[in-house]
Amino acid sequence: MDRDPVLQLPAPVDPGGKTLFHALQARHTTRDLSPEPLSQQEISNILWSAKGVNREHSGLGSPGLTAASASNSQEVEVFIALREGCYRYEPHEHALHQVAEGDYRGLAMTPEQHIKGELAPLQLIYVADTDKQLYTTTYHEPRLQDPEFQKAYYFVGTGLIAQNVYLYAASVGLGAWFHNCSPALHQTLKLHASQHVRFAQSVGHPA
Repeated sequence: MDRDPVLQLPAPVDPGGKTLFHALQARHTTRDLSPEPLSQQEISNILWSAKGVNREHSGLGSPGLTAASASNSQEVEVFIALREGCYRYEPHEHALHQVAEGDYRGLAMTPEQHIKGELAPLQLIYVADTDKQLYTTTYHEPRLQDPEFQKAYYFVGTGLIAQNVYLYAASVGLGAWFHNCSPALHQTLKLHASQHVRFAQSVGHPA
């Protein structure tokens, strides 16, 4: 992948693969992943499955995404770490915005998780932005003002996105692993005070 500040991804395509039922049967965590790079099309499909636009209008007016969120606040943002840099995924553009150059995939895992010397080619990093919960422009769920309920909503939101990735990976024979990550990513990703790195998910071909 090149290093343009904004990288337009190819449109997601249906790769065939397993039915939803068979993907559910096949879904499991794969920790032993090959360092073989993923193609732009594979990355495009993974990100669209995670949190891509799947309809022009949702029940709350704006475009709908593959993962639900409270009051359509879409507070969980998806960043990725590749060998060449880190990017923020913008679902409405289906594009990647570069935020850092260099290989920071190791920060998307804790030292104890470095089972092998090689890292998975793609790390999805899940960032919760509480400002989006407070200032959503659609119907406002009152509990989004409560910090404890904010956590509950963005933890659920992260789980919904991660499960989309797990199911897509299972359907096409990729491996995925949801795990913790380093708080040092906050600086690497140039996040502001309301953004919080929560979890990461490794994706690649099984080794």
